[in-house]
Amino acid sequence: MAPDTRTPALVLKFGHYPLHHGGVGAIRSLGRLGVPVHAVTEDRLTPAAVSRYTRRAHVWRTTGTEPPDRLLAGLLRVGERIGRPALLIPTDEEAAVLVAERQRELADRFLFPRTPDGLVAALASKQGLHDLCLRHGVSTARAAFPETRADLLAFAETAVFPLVAKNRDPFTRRSRPAVPGTTRIDDVDALLALAERWGEQPGVVLQEYLPRADAEDWIVHMHTSTAEDARVLFTAVKARSWPPHAGMTAMAVTTPNEELAQLSADFCKEIGFAGVCDLDWRFDRRDGRYKLLDFNPRIGAQFRLFETEARVDLVRALHLHLTGREIPRAEQIQGRRIVVENIDLLARLAYRRSDYRTPSLPPRARWTERELGWWAPDDPLPFPAMLARSVAPGLKYLAASGFRQR
Repeated sequence: MAPDTRTPALVLKFGHYPLHHGGVGAIRSLGRLGVPVHAVTEDRLTPAAVSRYTRRAHVWRTTGTEPPDRLLAGLLRVGERIGRPALLIPTDEEAAVLVAERQRELADRFLFPRTPDGLVAALASKQGLHDLCLRHGVSTARAAFPETRADLLAFAETAVFPLVAKNRDPFTRRSRPAVPGTTRIDDVDALLALAERWGEQPGVVLQEYLPRADAEDWIVHMHTSTAEDARVLFTAVKARSWPPHAGMTAMAVTTPNEELAQLSADFCKEIGFAGVCDLDWRFDRRDGRYKLLDFNPRIGAQFRLFETEARVDLVRALHLHLTGREIPRAEQIQGRRIVVENIDLLARLAYRRSDYRTPSLPPRARWTERELGWWAPDDPLPFPAMLARSVAPGLKYLAASGFRQR
């Protein structure tokens, strides 16, 4: 690789979450190549801020609930401080949507993929993604999108349980979250109890629950554009998540899956998506179909799981492509795994209490490289910064949940 080290990058987020190993991974990935990397951070002691590869931490305390015009103005001010056009790397949906919706205003100060109007916002919305799947013949879980409390009560009369509740849209999930995250609901009484907090306009999607005994979770990460030679595509099977079977990836292993790769590539081509994306699929063994559950139009937190044999990951591919460099062609490294230390410890304990196994997970003998979410010998400070902020929330979560298996 011959990256353009004159073109800096900005790791951007609007939500308030100081612990994000994906942002730290992006900083390290480009920083190790000599690219100047800037980051938007909550303060100067977040893991991203203390990384040796962060050229400058731009302290900007946002929540994702601010008016778009205010976020745009703040982002342009950060661009002025950087001093030259920088590659934008959004790490949450709010940032990805704002960049896509305000492409014209940002074009002079930043580099980013161009996307059709409204597409990124639709993909980031659970209802928008569901509609796109139906329109393009992509399998997805059955879902309901109640607009009013009356709609929700009518749905409850015929609902099949268990089901899963998710926040419907970016931005509103910050200002008026219906649930703290993906939440399993086991019966109508639990649904109605949750609905008491949702008011007259529930910003929620109620999705079919695909039972873990009959399903597997797969991850697809991709860089794509109208130029076919710019496509970089990775597949992996998820082994553990936290909360169990419903949350963030805690451990996953790269595994070849040509069928899923083709499904993902065809969908992106049909809808005209360009850039990097993180797709969550669940294979339903009951009908033999892969069902698209989430399409994140940005880098995923676990993107450093994936590298090609030419040592290209998604962030490097994006930087090379948008600076006019060639992306080296090579296959993904198979058997490479990621372990996110602060959540995998909890996930291991939870999964040991269950007899669930992932049939497509490669045997240990085929595991090759290991990527840690936080620890890196050449960049040690983000790890203790993570520990300082994660111990108390982890204990609080365990106490609140009673450490029940989902």
